[in-house]
Amino acid sequence: MPIQILLNLSIAIIWMLLSSHFSFSTFLVGYVIGLALLYLFKSFLKFDLYFTKIIAFVKLILVFIKEMIIANLNVAKIVLSPKLKAKPGIVAYPTELNSALQVTLLSSLITLTPGTLVMAFSDDRKTLYVHTIDIDSKEKVIESIKTTFEKGILEVTD
Repeated sequence: MPIQILLNLSIAIIWMLLSSHFSFSTFLVGYVIGLALLYLFKSFLKFDLYFTKIIAFVKLILVFIKEMIIANLNVAKIVLSPKLKAKPGIVAYPTELNSALQVTLLSSLITLTPGTLVMAFSDDRKTLYVHTIDIDSKEKVIESIKTTFEKGILEVTD
């Protein structure tokens, strides 16, 4: 990926030199041309375009913000309710993530989401024990984490 970024920056700088205008807009045009060239030649060079990782990272951030807003509203509803209707519980979440970075990122996203907390890991880092403030079904919690955070992390890191 660093080679792609350097190649893209080189193309942008060469574009600026050829156009003899040294402005941000000229650099940006050269950068977009570089992205287009990298995209066209990605099958020959046998790599994934680095820009797809950036887009996946932005999508992960947006998913996290959406989940945090939903969780904040759910926790506020529980806290402000005159009757305590919360059903707290602990879920053993089996993860398909392999690296320590991926598991750490997943546990951080879960813990930063209101109403959930990663309490512990298994020794092999394949199971996370997640405490939730209100649980309807364990399968629902597992599916929610898998389709939001874990999917996004895999898109960014693989």
